[in-house]
Amino acid sequence: MNSEPTRHFRTLFLSDVHLGSKPAKAEFLIDFLRFHEAETIYLVGDIVDGWRLRRSWHWPQAHNDVVQKLLRKARKGAEIIYIAGNHDEFLRGFQGVHFGGIVVADRAIHEAADGRRFLVIHGDQFDAIVHNVRWLATLGDKAYDVAILVNRAVHLVRRRLGMPYWSFSSWAKVKVKRAVNFIGSFQQVVAEEARRSRVDGIICGHIHHAAIERFGDVDYINTGDWVESCTAVAERHDGSFEILTWAKVTEAEGEATEPAVALAASRSAEAA
Repeated sequence: MNSEPTRHFRTLFLSDVHLGSKPAKAEFLIDFLRFHEAETIYLVGDIVDGWRLRRSWHWPQAHNDVVQKLLRKARKGAEIIYIAGNHDEFLRGFQGVHFGGIVVADRAIHEAADGRRFLVIHGDQFDAIVHNVRWLATLGDKAYDVAILVNRAVHLVRRRLGMPYWSFSSWAKVKVKRAVNFIGSFQQVVAEEARRSRVDGIICGHIHHAAIERFGDVDYINTGDWVESCTAVAERHDGSFEILTWAKVTEAEGEATEPAVALAASRSAEAA
């Protein structure tokens, strides 16, 4: 793994890690952070899953290692902004507070190298289900847990067959009509918020579906997640953006790990 080159970007955007939940792919993220550096890192919400931690405590060493890795990057000079989401909404009461060099905010304006201005926000503010029908959101959260269990079973079979990581739940998301309709509606609503905010684009997370698209005069960028697709968004030093997809294959015996085998860029919603 030491032979893998480190990639340097102007900005990295990560969201929906869901530390504190069993599906969180903390080990994948640790590898990603090891080989990716940036001057600024935005944590775009749901980094910690307070909803699941309230139900039952789950915090293995790998989850702590992610936190330590981010704190280490802050100590080395990276500017890290933590945008609170709905699963870590408890942080919204700490806006402007610094934790080990990481500053908490509800939203931020990011100016890209080419001068474009982006609203950075988690995105749950535009999900009517989360805010208006909380019991339904909780029900959906439990159904999502079932989908993740199926995803883990599929991954186990593929790993034993020597195949790379593939997300069944992400694939299903682009095949189920209701999910596709929801994603499309969410994107349109979020793009409209960018227009109201008088910015050139919006960068968000929340729906676990990575994308770089354009809606009229607005750039829409979604970072994806680290539960299903393991994606991040990177800004290059010329102000262009790309989706990074990081997949990791483990040995069938589970005793050793192989280097990450997929690092892909995409400008399509199918990237998730």
